[in-house]
Amino acid sequence: MTLTGPERQAHSGEARSLLILLHGYGADGNDLIGLADVLAPHLPHTRFLAPNAPERCVNNPMGYQWFPIPRMDGSSEQASRESFAASVRLLDGWLDEVEERTGIPPARTALLGFSQGTMMSLHVGLRRRAALAGICGFSGRLLAPDLLGAEIVTRPPVLLIHGDEDPVVPFSSLAEAEAGLTGAGVAVETHVSPGVGHGIAPDGLTRALGFLQGVLE
Repeated sequence: MTLTGPERQAHSGEARSLLILLHGYGADGNDLIGLADVLAPHLPHTRFLAPNAPERCVNNPMGYQWFPIPRMDGSSEQASRESFAASVRLLDGWLDEVEERTGIPPARTALLGFSQGTMMSLHVGLRRRAALAGICGFSGRLLAPDLLGAEIVTRPPVLLIHGDEDPVVPFSSLAEAEAGLTGAGVAVETHVSPGVGHGIAPDGLTRALGFLQGVLE
Protein backbone atom coordinates (compact mmCIF):
# COMPACT_ATOMS: atom_id res chain seq x y z
CA MET A 1 0.00 0.00 0.00
CA THR A 2 1.13 3.51 -0.73
CA LEU A 3 -0.31 7.01 -0.35
CA THR A 4 -1.95 9.00 -3.12
CA GLY A 5 -3.39 12.48 -3.32
CA PRO A 6 -3.33 15.77 -5.21
CA GLU A 7 -0.12 17.48 -6.25
CA ARG A 8 0.93 20.86 -7.63
CA GLN A 9 3.99 21.37 -9.76
CA ALA A 10 6.52 24.08 -8.98
CA HIS A 11 5.38 27.57 -9.97
CA SER A 12 8.63 28.12 -11.87
CA GLY A 13 8.40 24.79 -13.68
CA GLU A 14 11.60 23.63 -12.00
CA ALA A 15 11.16 21.84 -8.67
CA ARG A 16 14.11 22.16 -6.33
CA SER A 17 12.24 21.52 -3.09
CA LEU A 18 9.17 19.71 -1.77
CA LEU A 19 6.42 20.67 0.65
CA ILE A 20 4.38 17.75 1.95
CA LEU A 21 0.94 18.79 3.25
CA LEU A 22 -0.60 16.41 5.80
CA HIS A 23 -4.31 16.90 6.46
CA GLY A 24 -6.31 16.46 9.63
CA TYR A 25 -8.85 13.93 10.87
CA GLY A 26 -11.81 13.44 8.52
CA ALA A 27 -10.34 15.50 5.68
CA ASP A 28 -8.25 14.59 2.64
CA GLY A 29 -5.43 15.95 0.53
CA ASN A 30 -7.76 18.35 -1.24
CA ASP A 31 -8.33 20.08 2.10
CA LEU A 32 -4.77 21.45 2.08
CA ILE A 33 -3.60 21.41 -1.52
CA GLY A 34 -5.29 24.78 -2.01
CA LEU A 35 -2.55 26.27 0.15
CA ALA A 36 -0.29 25.78 -2.85
CA ASP A 37 -2.22 28.48 -4.71
CA VAL A 38 -1.28 30.95 -1.97
CA LEU A 39 2.24 29.75 -1.22
CA ALA A 40 3.56 28.77 -4.67
CA PRO A 41 4.20 32.30 -5.99
CA HIS A 42 6.44 32.89 -2.96
CA LEU A 43 8.02 29.42 -3.13
CA PRO A 44 8.47 29.25 -6.91
CA HIS A 45 10.76 26.20 -6.96
CA THR A 46 8.69 24.10 -4.57
CA ARG A 47 6.51 21.17 -5.57
CA PHE A 48 3.49 20.44 -3.36
CA LEU A 49 2.15 16.99 -2.45
CA ALA A 50 -0.93 16.39 -0.28
CA PRO A 51 -1.42 12.65 0.33
CA ASN A 52 -4.66 11.21 1.63
CA ALA A 53 -4.34 9.36 4.93
CA PRO A 54 -4.65 5.57 4.55
CA GLU A 55 -7.93 4.96 6.40
CA ARG A 56 -11.47 6.10 5.75
CA CYS A 57 -12.65 8.20 8.67
CA VAL A 58 -15.18 6.54 10.97
CA ASN A 59 -17.00 9.83 11.60
CA ASN A 60 -16.77 11.06 8.02
CA PRO A 61 -16.65 8.23 5.45
CA MET A 62 -16.00 10.77 2.69
CA GLY A 63 -12.75 11.76 4.41
CA TYR A 64 -9.69 10.00 5.81
CA GLN A 65 -7.85 9.56 9.09
CA TRP A 66 -4.26 8.77 10.04
CA PHE A 67 -5.64 6.96 13.09
CA PRO A 68 -8.98 6.79 14.93
CA ILE A 69 -9.66 8.97 17.96
CA PRO A 70 -11.45 7.03 20.72
CA ARG A 71 -13.12 10.03 22.37
CA MET A 72 -14.56 11.10 19.02
CA ASP A 73 -15.42 7.86 17.25
CA GLY A 74 -15.76 5.23 19.98
CA SER A 75 -12.73 3.22 18.83
CA SER A 76 -10.57 1.39 21.36
CA GLU A 77 -7.25 2.72 22.60
CA GLN A 78 -5.58 -0.41 21.25
CA ALA A 79 -7.07 0.10 17.79
CA SER A 80 -5.92 3.71 17.82
CA ARG A 81 -2.36 2.75 18.80
CA GLU A 82 -2.15 0.01 16.17
CA SER A 83 -3.54 2.27 13.46
CA PHE A 84 -1.17 5.06 14.40
CA ALA A 85 1.84 2.74 14.26
CA ALA A 86 0.78 1.46 10.82
CA SER A 87 0.34 5.00 9.49
CA VAL A 88 3.73 6.02 10.84
CA ARG A 89 5.38 3.15 8.96
CA LEU A 90 3.41 3.90 5.81
CA LEU A 91 4.18 7.63 5.82
CA ASP A 92 7.86 7.00 6.53
CA GLY A 93 8.10 4.58 3.62
CA TRP A 94 6.13 6.90 1.34
CA LEU A 95 8.58 9.73 2.04
CA ASP A 96 11.36 7.42 0.89
CA GLU A 97 9.40 6.71 -2.28
CA VAL A 98 8.86 10.42 -2.92
CA GLU A 99 12.57 11.10 -2.54
CA GLU A 100 13.40 8.36 -5.02
CA ARG A 101 10.69 9.46 -7.46
CA THR A 102 11.52 13.17 -7.45
CA GLY A 103 15.23 13.11 -6.75
CA ILE A 104 14.73 15.87 -4.18
CA PRO A 105 16.60 15.09 -0.94
CA PRO A 106 15.29 15.35 2.63
CA ALA A 107 17.31 18.53 3.19
CA ARG A 108 15.09 20.19 0.56
CA THR A 109 11.83 18.69 1.85
CA ALA A 110 9.53 20.19 4.48
CA LEU A 111 6.37 18.92 6.16
CA LEU A 112 3.33 21.08 6.88
CA GLY A 113 0.61 19.49 8.94
CA PHE A 114 -2.78 20.46 10.26
CA SER A 115 -4.19 18.93 13.48
CA GLN A 116 -3.72 15.16 13.15
CA GLY A 117 -1.39 15.89 10.24
CA THR A 118 0.78 17.95 12.61
CA MET A 119 0.93 15.00 15.00
CA MET A 120 2.08 12.75 12.17
CA SER A 121 4.59 15.33 10.89
CA LEU A 122 6.27 15.70 14.26
CA HIS A 123 6.31 12.01 15.06
CA VAL A 124 7.65 10.84 11.70
CA GLY A 125 9.77 13.86 10.81
CA LEU A 126 11.91 13.72 13.94
CA ARG A 127 12.59 10.02 13.48
CA ARG A 128 13.73 10.16 9.85
CA ARG A 129 17.28 8.94 9.26
CA ALA A 130 18.14 12.09 7.26
CA ALA A 131 17.07 15.50 8.51
CA LEU A 132 14.24 17.29 6.76
CA ALA A 133 14.49 20.99 5.95
CA GLY A 134 11.79 21.82 8.49
CA ILE A 135 8.41 20.98 10.00
CA CYS A 136 5.51 23.42 10.27
CA GLY A 137 2.47 22.40 12.30
CA PHE A 138 -0.92 24.03 12.77
CA SER A 139 -3.33 23.20 15.62
CA GLY A 140 -1.64 19.98 16.65
CA ARG A 141 0.02 18.11 19.49
CA LEU A 142 3.27 16.33 20.19
CA LEU A 143 2.35 12.68 20.70
CA ALA A 144 4.27 10.50 23.18
CA PRO A 145 6.60 13.28 24.37
CA ASP A 146 8.06 10.94 26.98
CA LEU A 147 9.44 8.72 24.20
CA LEU A 148 10.92 11.45 22.05
CA GLY A 149 14.23 11.79 23.89
CA ALA A 150 15.05 8.13 23.32
CA GLU A 151 13.65 7.88 19.79
CA ILE A 152 14.62 11.16 18.12
CA VAL A 153 17.04 10.73 15.21
CA THR A 154 17.19 14.13 13.52
CA ARG A 155 16.36 17.66 14.62
CA PRO A 156 14.98 19.81 11.80
CA PRO A 157 13.71 23.26 12.82
CA VAL A 158 10.04 23.36 13.83
CA LEU A 159 7.38 26.07 13.71
CA LEU A 160 4.18 25.49 15.68
CA ILE A 161 1.08 27.64 15.12
CA HIS A 162 -2.11 27.48 17.19
CA GLY A 163 -5.27 29.50 17.64
CA ASP A 164 -5.90 30.51 21.24
CA GLU A 165 -9.61 29.64 20.96
CA ASP A 166 -9.21 26.14 19.53
CA PRO A 167 -12.10 23.95 20.78
CA VAL A 168 -10.75 20.72 19.25
CA VAL A 169 -7.05 20.54 20.14
CA PRO A 170 -6.54 22.59 23.32
CA PHE A 171 -4.41 25.71 23.03
CA SER A 172 -2.31 24.38 25.91
CA SER A 173 -1.01 21.75 23.48
CA LEU A 174 1.19 24.44 21.94
CA ALA A 175 3.21 25.05 25.10
CA GLU A 176 3.33 21.33 25.86
CA ALA A 177 4.71 20.55 22.41
CA GLU A 178 7.22 23.38 22.63
CA ALA A 179 8.49 22.11 25.97
CA GLY A 180 8.77 18.53 24.73
CA LEU A 181 10.60 19.48 21.56
CA THR A 182 12.94 21.92 23.27
CA GLY A 183 13.75 19.28 25.87
CA ALA A 184 14.80 16.95 23.03
CA GLY A 185 17.11 19.58 21.55
CA VAL A 186 14.87 20.72 18.70
CA ALA A 187 14.89 24.38 17.68
CA VAL A 188 11.26 25.49 18.00
CA GLU A 189 9.44 28.68 17.08
CA THR A 190 5.80 29.31 17.96
CA HIS A 191 3.06 31.63 16.76
CA VAL A 192 -0.28 32.28 18.43
CA SER A 193 -3.25 33.24 16.25
CA PRO A 194 -5.44 35.38 18.54
CA GLY A 195 -9.17 34.71 18.46
CA VAL A 196 -8.73 31.77 16.09
CA GLY A 197 -10.29 28.35 16.61
CA HIS A 198 -9.33 25.08 14.94
CA GLY A 199 -8.13 26.37 11.60
CA ILE A 200 -5.51 28.19 9.57
CA ALA A 201 -5.79 31.97 9.76
CA PRO A 202 -4.04 34.54 7.52
CA ASP A 203 -1.58 35.60 10.23
CA GLY A 204 -0.56 32.00 10.84
CA LEU A 205 -0.18 31.28 7.15
CA THR A 206 1.98 34.38 6.71
CA ARG A 207 4.20 33.22 9.56
CA ALA A 208 4.41 29.75 8.01
CA LEU A 209 5.39 31.20 4.66
CA GLY A 210 8.28 33.11 6.19
CA PHE A 211 9.48 29.95 7.90
CA LEU A 212 9.19 27.89 4.72
CA GLN A 213 11.01 30.47 2.66
CA GLY A 214 13.81 30.32 5.20
CA VAL A 215 14.22 26.54 5.06
CA LEU A 216 13.38 25.84 1.40
CA GLU A 217 14.48 28.83 -0.68
